[in-house]
Amino acid sequence: MTDHRTRVLIIGGGFGGLFCAKGLGGADVDVTLIDRSAGHLFQPLLYQCATGTLSIGHISRPLREEFAGHRNITTLLGEALELDPDSRRVTARRPDESTFTVDYDVLVVAAGMRQSYFRNPQFEQWAPGMKTLDDALNIRQRLFTAFEIAETLPSGPDRDAWLTFAVAGGGPTGVELAGQIREMATRTLANEFHSIEPEDARVLLFDGGDRVLKSFAPELADRAAGTLQRLGVELRLGVHVTDVRREGVTVTPKAGGPEEQYAARTVLWTAGVEAVPFARHLAEVVGAPSDRSGRIEVEPDLSVAGHPEIFVIGDLVGRDDLPGVAENAMQGGLHVASCIRRELTGKPRRRYRYRDLGSAAYISRGNALLQVGPIRIAGFPGWLGWGFIHIAALTGVRNRASTVATWMATIGRSSRYHRAFMLGDSHATSDQRYTWSTCTEEPS
Repeated sequence: MTDHRTRVLIIGGGFGGLFCAKGLGGADVDVTLIDRSAGHLFQPLLYQCATGTLSIGHISRPLREEFAGHRNITTLLGEALELDPDSRRVTARRPDESTFTVDYDVLVVAAGMRQSYFRNPQFEQWAPGMKTLDDALNIRQRLFTAFEIAETLPSGPDRDAWLTFAVAGGGPTGVELAGQIREMATRTLANEFHSIEPEDARVLLFDGGDRVLKSFAPELADRAAGTLQRLGVELRLGVHVTDVRREGVTVTPKAGGPEEQYAARTVLWTAGVEAVPFARHLAEVVGAPSDRSGRIEVEPDLSVAGHPEIFVIGDLVGRDDLPGVAENAMQGGLHVASCIRRELTGKPRRRYRYRDLGSAAYISRGNALLQVGPIRIAGFPGWLGWGFIHIAALTGVRNRASTVATWMATIGRSSRYHRAFMLGDSHATSDQRYTWSTCTEEPS
């Protein structure tokens, strides 16, 4: 027994960490939440930020603001690096590269996943992923800059390459990005240029499967494919992207055959995910089995075998084929908070049971898919259902109200009000900017 209140340390301020902390608000515990961005990000709407429909403020909220009313919750800016399970201590890195430590009685790992390039890290330079606000702003810059550069070029192969956009991965994020790029080109930018016709832009969507949106029912996936093709998205299925470079991509058919080259100066990557370095480090130091992507095997209550004081939630859970979706992270966070509360009163933990509340994917303006058990909706009704689901999950009433207002304006007009981007100052000194670009290797 100790003479201090139970110290709960949560790594990650995504859906899992956010809901776990909320579930412990006002409890007889001291909660510390460490996150590398100091804000909660609504990842399902990142692509709308990247394509200019929504602003950063619509899809994110400072964690300090979120927990301002909970005196027992402390939020810290940092990136978890190392775990000492014997002393129950985590070492984290500040943005200026210095480190600090936090002790815990209960550790909740909700660090999430990062983009995976399938052992081809060199692809990232030319094909950004879609996981963070920085990713969204990077993609926004690349998308709109491509049209600007094309405007200055004469007709020919160089201009065509700048007006060709390649998306690797036919899951929800890839489908949503591809649809938004075509919609942006055909509606938003259609009458704004003089030398080019933005609607001539090609959008190529590559995936190794035989259909897009494999997690949806086949009939819904087919509806999505039809909608994408009517928008002008070119589907290239049954292929793997095997090379990404400055000038374009190389794809290889799964069934065999010659490589195919595509000249595309803008490539976006949504093809896979893998565990963040801290999660792999955790599995190593506690001896927990993990799969190829780094998902950690856990007990029925989401704790790590042999370490009941360590929980893993969200995308990192390698059990029962749990999906890597926001709803699973939310439910996992609330479940762990309940386990901690029950133990405070001497009650046993309960088994985690995930309740599938459905899936939704946005295709284009007025077209979305909604799948809830046997209910399958597409088109405009699916779009309305998609909107209500996402608005309900946004953090903060202000975020919901402003997002609804923005969407209403978008319905009536083709403009995108958040298209601003900056190329950066080539004279800026790197030591004036905080960055996470170093110390990215896994701890030894």
